[in-house]
Amino acid sequence: MKTNTQAIKVPKREIQKAAIKWIFFSHCAQNFERMMGLALCHVISPILKILYKDEEYIEALERHMQFFNTEPHLGSMIPGVVVALEEAKANGEDVTVQTIQSTKNALMGPFAGIGDSLVVGTYNPIILSIALGLAVDGSIVGPLFYILVWLGTMLPFRYFLFMQGYALGGNATKTLLGNKAMTEKVTMGLTIVGLIVIGGVASSTVRAPISYIYTNGSMSIEIQALLDKIMPNLVPMLVTIAAWLLVAKKKMSATKVMGVIVAFAAVMVALGIM
Repeated sequence: MKTNTQAIKVPKREIQKAAIKWIFFSHCAQNFERMMGLALCHVISPILKILYKDEEYIEALERHMQFFNTEPHLGSMIPGVVVALEEAKANGEDVTVQTIQSTKNALMGPFAGIGDSLVVGTYNPIILSIALGLAVDGSIVGPLFYILVWLGTMLPFRYFLFMQGYALGGNATKTLLGNKAMTEKVTMGLTIVGLIVIGGVASSTVRAPISYIYTNGSMSIEIQALLDKIMPNLVPMLVTIAAWLLVAKKKMSATKVMGVIVAFAAVMVALGIM
């Protein structure tokens, strides 16, 4: 644990700047390898520079450039929580890198699901339907209504949630630090939730169907159907584990892993197995 003679307090104006940057840059560098990770790092990097120096600053940048993806409106709370946890860690409090990463990973899935349902699936269609009604006969009132209402509500909403996330993160940290056993339990729980979310994403997005059918005389066996009876999504799970091993053990980048998967898939298709 690091001890500081003087606490490092991030100026409120820096938190406000980060909140505004998140509003406009949450999707500034979207890519399949890191999704919103680079945008998150861009938003909080000035704050990290205040909190850390030299190697610690580099390490902080590296851990927040990793994969991150959530609904950008309701999910505005997550960067605020992350900033609060980083501030607590920089001041020598019992907040570990694992706590920060587990918290971020555990929150991004639920916030994405709830945000997509409430903001994208409910609120946006409501004001859009009103705007369409106002746009009858080509009236400009409809689009103006939509633009003004959407921006007039969602921009303050995102700013408010970011600031609330920062306040909540600080309070949650103080509560947890009073009970180390609780901290360990919460960290373990967040890690489990994060793994469940990642497992669910892998199960629903990874596709590796076996097309090979074993034939012997009049008998034919569909290998995929046989595998599904043993364990559904067995091959996608093995592909996911293999990708993790390449990243964790072989230190391969996500881009190289994708290249390996494409090459493997091409060979399997050429052989008629997949």
